Amino acid sequence: MSTPHPWARRGYVAALYLLSPLIWQRVWREQLPGRARRERLGVIPPAGQGERTLWLHCASVGEVQAARPLIEALNGRWPDHRLVITTMTVTGAERALALAAGLADSAPAGEVSHHFVPLDFPGAARRFLARLRPSLAIFFETELWPNLMAACDRADVPVAVVNGRLSFRAWRGYRRVRPLMEEALSHVAWLAAKSTADARRFIDLGMARECTTVVGSLKFDIRHEDGEREVSERLRTRFGTRPVWVAGSTHPGEDEQVLAAHVRLRERLPGALLVLVPRHPRRFDAVAELCRQAGLTTARRSRNEWPGDDTAVYLGDTMGELLAFYGAADLAFVGGSLVPIGGHNLLEPAVAGTPVLTGPALSNFEDVAEVMRGADALVDVDDAEMLAGELLRLFSDPEATCHLTEAGRGVVEANRGALRRTLEGLERLLQAE
Repeated sequence: MSTPHPWARRGYVAALYLLSPLIWQRVWREQLPGRARRERLGVIPPAGQGERTLWLHCASVGEVQAARPLIEALNGRWPDHRLVITTMTVTGAERALALAAGLADSAPAGEVSHHFVPLDFPGAARRFLARLRPSLAIFFETELWPNLMAACDRADVPVAVVNGRLSFRAWRGYRRVRPLMEEALSHVAWLAAKSTADARRFIDLGMARECTTVVGSLKFDIRHEDGEREVSERLRTRFGTRPVWVAGSTHPGEDEQVLAAHVRLRERLPGALLVLVPRHPRRFDAVAELCRQAGLTTARRSRNEWPGDDTAVYLGDTMGELLAFYGAADLAFVGGSLVPIGGHNLLEPAVAGTPVLTGPALSNFEDVAEVMRGADALVDVDDAEMLAGELLRLFSDPEATCHLTEAGRGVVEANRGALRRTLEGLERLLQAE
């Protein structure tokens, strides 16, 4: 396939080589024990003779979690294909491996495995594709890697971008390198956008309009699985009847605000318990120290400590349990929204049946937030003081919390269907293979 701006990718490649020491330094830390770093150069075991493979790339843990309905559906719908999930980060790898293990235990179908995605150098991309030999390449959300996509094109591997998401901020940044984005998107056979606004932004960057479909957000197809529900019930039993709220996926500068809100809340509700779940594992110890500095007695999940009557904070310093924590709480604040991160998945607590609070920084989830606000299923707060006030109000008003719970569940159920539409589009690509 001819490309609209071949010079743009040549400039991109030159920049990659110039920055390669910094790039390699950064990814050097992102490695699992026992996994060779040469995976970052596309060196993976070659696919077996006659083996058929589906390749799904997700950036990190949040994208893997959001892609869980798709991962489960791909595994069940095409059991004759091996499903390979790639991620950039270790936390994403750990979540992908946990999902793969769960699928193998609960409903064995096709094999599910994980590799780290190669760095986007031309040689690494070609080497990876030559060894993986996928029937279909699926990039999740905003993962647009020009050399990987070009390598797929040369190897006659159709490329799909699913749950296509492009925030206004990201779109504005990509506009500065529009020729490169147009070149990359020229290799995409089908883009399944999560909203009309996202579709418009991709098309503005050069995505072919006739190859773009608005299917809705896969995040609405998430479910609170039986195993998670069982963990939620056990946690709730151990927490007792005290007021419990979760702050999930928190970031630096946000933990301090959450803890300040909890201190204010406990002035009125001394028995209140905060389940604090930082976004990144490398921050677990630092957040534990913040709790200590705030004078809040803390129990840590990773150390098998249970909160006693005098415990103010239960630190969720484990991976893959956020949905279970949401399901065990009375209220849930979704992080990444009191600091300029763009928010995280507002639907996870909603599907677990827990009222949802959020801060104002929601550039990554504004479409979901608008739907939830329209259904009166979301509580917005601007800062720690307002968060404490809303928590106190909701803990004191069972009728309001019940309304938020039912409204949140209603939003999720009313907007399901993106998974079915995505699978139908992917099936057309596989049939044309």
